[in-house]
Amino acid sequence: MPENVSNRTVFSLLEVMQSIKKTLESRYTSAFWVKAEMNKLNLYQHSGHCYPDLVEKAEGKVVAEMRSTLWGSDYRRINQKFLAILKEPLRDGIKILFSARINFDPKYGLSLQILDIDPSFTLGDLEKEKQETIQRLQQDGLWRKNKEVPFPLLPKRIAIISVETSKGYADFMTITQNNPWGYKFFFFLFPSLLQGERAAATIMQQLRRIKKVKKYFDAVAIIRGGGGEVGLTCYNNFELSRMICEFPIPVITGIGHATNETVTEMVAHTNAITPTKLAEFIIQKFHNYAEPVKRSEKKIIDISRHVIKENQTSFHNAIRIFRNVTERMVHTHHHQIEMLGQGVIRQSRFLFYKNKETLLQTTGVIRANTGFIFRNTKTQLEGIEKNIANLHPDNILKRGFSITLLNGKSISHTGNLKKGDEILTLLAEGEIKSTVISTSKKKSS
Repeated sequence: MPENVSNRTVFSLLEVMQSIKKTLESRYTSAFWVKAEMNKLNLYQHSGHCYPDLVEKAEGKVVAEMRSTLWGSDYRRINQKFLAILKEPLRDGIKILFSARINFDPKYGLSLQILDIDPSFTLGDLEKEKQETIQRLQQDGLWRKNKEVPFPLLPKRIAIISVETSKGYADFMTITQNNPWGYKFFFFLFPSLLQGERAAATIMQQLRRIKKVKKYFDAVAIIRGGGGEVGLTCYNNFELSRMICEFPIPVITGIGHATNETVTEMVAHTNAITPTKLAEFIIQKFHNYAEPVKRSEKKIIDISRHVIKENQTSFHNAIRIFRNVTERMVHTHHHQIEMLGQGVIRQSRFLFYKNKETLLQTTGVIRANTGFIFRNTKTQLEGIEKNIANLHPDNILKRGFSITLLNGKSISHTGNLKKGDEILTLLAEGEIKSTVISTSKKKSS
């Protein structure tokens, strides 16, 4: 009851607070829907209760704020709905549409008791933020910037943004390091949170570290796996997406889900969807280089063997032809020598019988000149012998002559030749392989 003090009605503080409570309870008799930003969830793990800080902003400034309560049982129920629909838990910084009732306590003051939250409203707001991020990147001309960075022929040195305990990271490392072709890679892990409200900031922090040592890496891989589709909102963050767009080396992603592609995946140089597919993508890059090299190596070996075999055959044919030619020439001139000798004998006999009387009369003269005739005949025979020796193929070649072969056969006129034919010229020492450019007939003198 109020007191009378110096003719003034005075209420105690408790009476005032109770009056306010009564007034509010009589005015707000049922729950109502409110939209606001949940600036801070304030979850107390030991009790399971939450005490969210609610705000409303206009042009970036807070124009209203209020405390609220979310009891543990209600929090667990609502959080399950968020995980099912948004693939995100309740967290700081999201806009919510919630059902609440006024709660006024004389000791703790005014607050809103949250009874339920509509996840579809938050989903729509998050999708709106995602589309705004996409639009801003496109308007700034950044959308395809990282995709246009040249991808290395062999992505051997990879900076990995992940966490060592991630299943996706373990899968990626197992596939790449145990590949059956023996391809070798260099990986360096830059640990980071991969989901939740702090994930975008820690990923950006590691990207800044990698940028300082970018010359040591061919690409950056963001790897996340094992968490399903929960906690992916951070990958729609504008600042993170812009940093990836502007990154100086290719950024490749294996975030580990097949639906609802995030902005980070959209702007990355290559999105392989899962860590396993990302590992296969990198290995395939090595395949694309190694297989043509192997085929070229085999082709070079096959061609080399064919050329060597072909040249060996041509060489052996040339030797055989040369041997046959020289043997025929020696045989031909040997026959000429024999015929010449027989002719000398026949002519001598003929002259002897024809000039018998003369010979008898000149016996003395012949006897006197026998030495001269003998020496003269010897000189003639030596000359014949020299001529015969000069006709030997080796000596013919040594005097500057040559033998020209086409397909293993000797040629003596240009009628058998045409442009592009390969001919073999035998010299006294060595041989010459030539290609016919043009031919002409010998002019008559």
